[in-house]
Amino acid sequence: MQGSTNASSRDEPPLPLLATGVAGLDDVLGGGLAPNRLYLLEGTPGAGKTTIALQFLRSGVAHGESVLYVTLSESLGELGGVARSHGWDLTGIQVRELLPSEEALDPDEQSTVFHPSELELGQTTLKVLADVDTLKPTRVVFDSLSELRLLAGTSLRYRRQILALKQFFAGRQCTVLLLDDMTASEHDLQVQSIAHAVLRLEQTNSDYGATRRRLIVTKYRGQSYRDGFHDYKIVRGGLQVFPRLVAAEHNPSLQQVKVSSGLPALDQLLGGGIERGTSTLIVGAPGTGKSSLAAQFAVAAARRGEHAALFVFDESIATLRTRCRGLGMELGPHLDSGMLTVRQIDPAELSPGEFVHELREAVTARGASVIVIDSLNGYLNAMPDERFLIVQLHELLTYLGQAGVVTLLVGAHQALIGAQMQAPVDASYLADVVVLLRYYELNGEVQQAISVVKKRGGAHERTIRSFTLSETGVHIGEPLSNFRGVLTGVPIPLDENSAPERAPR
Repeated sequence: MQGSTNASSRDEPPLPLLATGVAGLDDVLGGGLAPNRLYLLEGTPGAGKTTIALQFLRSGVAHGESVLYVTLSESLGELGGVARSHGWDLTGIQVRELLPSEEALDPDEQSTVFHPSELELGQTTLKVLADVDTLKPTRVVFDSLSELRLLAGTSLRYRRQILALKQFFAGRQCTVLLLDDMTASEHDLQVQSIAHAVLRLEQTNSDYGATRRRLIVTKYRGQSYRDGFHDYKIVRGGLQVFPRLVAAEHNPSLQQVKVSSGLPALDQLLGGGIERGTSTLIVGAPGTGKSSLAAQFAVAAARRGEHAALFVFDESIATLRTRCRGLGMELGPHLDSGMLTVRQIDPAELSPGEFVHELREAVTARGASVIVIDSLNGYLNAMPDERFLIVQLHELLTYLGQAGVVTLLVGAHQALIGAQMQAPVDASYLADVVVLLRYYELNGEVQQAISVVKKRGGAHERTIRSFTLSETGVHIGEPLSNFRGVLTGVPIPLDENSAPERAPR
């Protein structure tokens, strides 16, 4: 009989997942929390545990559920202060305060929580269980386990308390969220072992800039979830979680249409233009015109009626508009029409995960077909470890390529002229197209040259052309066929009677 009952229960469809109230967290969890289970949310003080707990309960209230917040650490007034800081109220949330008194902390007066069928419960615990039986909440939060450890006195009693809580709520159709501030000297894995899922919040303080926060799901029984670390931030209105980008989850775009830069000579140099779904790296010394060239593609897209998004690390929006105006590229009308958006990025305040989230929003919400990241140097400053920058950049470019977006990356070399010019991060092997801008000396003047040194999947012109910026815009000149050594910075004029050597084809 027992065997047949278990078999039929396994055939029953699973209950719908519960929304946590944090959209990004639901994405990480594969849809939300399985109902009627016990969960552990751990993190250091200030990581946002109480905020998530309130969002979890508010989501239940929004769905017409009865919810209960049991607090052993914060008073009702303190919880109200947290809620007001986010523009919330506690309407619909039942709060039970169990703040321990001095007598309760006396070893002789310590109360314990045991299963009702085994031992008599303490008076305060009986109140909580009576509230549960009376209110019949579907969501309960216990804040926090540190106080339960103090009341238990010993690790054995503490573990029995947690097991008793799990057994008590097991048959009451209730989803329980336990908060742990991880202040114990020894990290107890007992609670992790009995919890259905474990979420950990981390925060680190860098030498400069804002605190970086990230979360990870270390365990989730029977549910597919997005593993790894995910950035999040605490703002007015609650937590915002930015799930880690996995390009393989998105279907690739099959369109291979060439996009014009708006300059016929540049299109000719690029073999007809840049294909949709490809990435182009524009590299060169500071001041060679990399940002202006990238802006040319964005403005050309806006003129075609497509949306273009610029993410600028190294200059202000006002400076960008002034510079483009001086080149005959007025950004104002395109900004007003919504065909062009500019986002100024502060790498000291924006986490890498949030930056990727904003890029995805530009594609999914605004339909951006051209994205400019100016520059990789600023992007590098947002990522303390270069290894992770390359990995994340690879995922980002793959995702944008699958979405059919033309991506332009700007990278500045560390030197102005010469053969030993290097970029702080080598992304040339990731990009589909590499455009090189160089200074060179000619007749006592500093000139600029442009060339395409790489293009996957298509032919391109291999000449080195002159490149100038003026009040009428970006100009691509004739090939510099009368010189050799232009890329070294000091070209040598060719004798008129001698033909330059060409590589065999």
